[in-house]
Amino acid sequence: MIMKLTSPILKISFLLLISSHLYGQEHDESMDSKELAIQFIDSIQEDLIRLSDSVWSFAEVGLEEYKSARSLADYAEENGFEVERGTSGMPTAFIATYGTGTPIIGIFSEYDALPGLSQKVLPQREALIEDAPGHGCGHNLIGTGGLGAAMAIKNLMEQGLLQGTIRLYGAPAEENQGGKQYMARDGQFDDLDVCLDWHPSDRIKSIDKNTQGILNFTFKFKGQASHAGGAPWDGKSALDGVESFLNGINLLREHIRPTVRIHYVITRGGEVPNVVPENAEVWLWVRDIDMENLLKMGERVKEIAQGAALIAGVEHEVVLNGGLYNSLKNKKGAEVLQSNIALLGPIEYTKEETEFAYKIQDAFGVAKTGMSAKFLSMTEALNDPLTFASDVGDVSWNVPEISLKTITVPQNISMHTWGVVACGGMSIGHKGMIYSSKALALTMIDLYMNPDLILNIRREFVERKGSHIYKGMIPDGPPPIPEMK
Repeated sequence: MIMKLTSPILKISFLLLISSHLYGQEHDESMDSKELAIQFIDSIQEDLIRLSDSVWSFAEVGLEEYKSARSLADYAEENGFEVERGTSGMPTAFIATYGTGTPIIGIFSEYDALPGLSQKVLPQREALIEDAPGHGCGHNLIGTGGLGAAMAIKNLMEQGLLQGTIRLYGAPAEENQGGKQYMARDGQFDDLDVCLDWHPSDRIKSIDKNTQGILNFTFKFKGQASHAGGAPWDGKSALDGVESFLNGINLLREHIRPTVRIHYVITRGGEVPNVVPENAEVWLWVRDIDMENLLKMGERVKEIAQGAALIAGVEHEVVLNGGLYNSLKNKKGAEVLQSNIALLGPIEYTKEETEFAYKIQDAFGVAKTGMSAKFLSMTEALNDPLTFASDVGDVSWNVPEISLKTITVPQNISMHTWGVVACGGMSIGHKGMIYSSKALALTMIDLYMNPDLILNIRREFVERKGSHIYKGMIPDGPPPIPEMK
């Protein structure tokens, strides 16, 4: 007789049963814990959806996420976590901890929104509040998904099935100030054995691939003003310095690696045409997936600025506004996560959800392929382009990081758009969030139950990091907390 497994729980239970027969008693205990974790996350699913929708509706930008952070931290505290608030000088940061001893495993919660992306839960562009922020990167889902995974681990610890410490990091301002960098500077990750994170996407994959690092510069040129019509020979044009600099940057493009990106805007070019510009400025970013090469590129663009100043006969100043490290991924950790993605299988969607996806794709002018239910293999994930940067990168140079991408939007819909906001406030986003809670919880179970696995992950981390000494690229002093409105 062939048994038809229609229920997701039955499917997973069947896979767990097969795995226990294949791997023996040690794996049997792990599989029992995994099934309990899945059932527990299902039991708190409505709470997680409610919290996610609350954060979605608050839509607060970086370092202003007071309601969002409070709702998540309060829920953790009400459910037995010890919560520290205002971490690393950021009022909207928190750390929720449960358990004692080792291993100590961390997981991230994010909750900042993006300016100007307010959107109703509709498959066409329509702001909920005109010009207001919206969750165009799905951080309302990240925040609650990480919490759900931490809750599942705490539940297993309470039952005596896992030993160690689980730590949920409420990390604000990923989009604008890089809140995790301030936490890293203060040593908040120094005692972690492993850390995990996830991010919304248009597909499901475990990441064993470096993301981009960023250097964020302002180049200032100072000359001497004069009458542009009457005595231009008495002037020294700061704008000439800017133009010479940008000509040099664009000549450089022929001689950089394909992974490098350089983009800029002229933020100051003079006041009026009939005055030789005394001051001019360029805001420029350099990106690369290789940190050592990125730092070399930073020195190269500074040399070009120096040469441009000599050409124009003006003074110049280089200001490093900040930057982000690339993500130093971990293959062994990614493989553990991949095994749990395979255990969970793809996400299933209703006809109504698929129709919603088609309409969004139609509005964006991309192929109407719907939701990409299939998860990527490790090989497919390696060939999938990564063109983003995140302050998770800074964390990954301090502790081994395991990263998950989970589908929460239709295929080929870019992050930082209204389509992401729309899906993040309804069942398409909710399903991705719950899936992520489960995948991350199952992966943490493997880590807690297998100390040798953590040792192997940390050995790879040390080897990949090499002799590089991490130094966060943030200004000295406290985080730039805006005044409360």
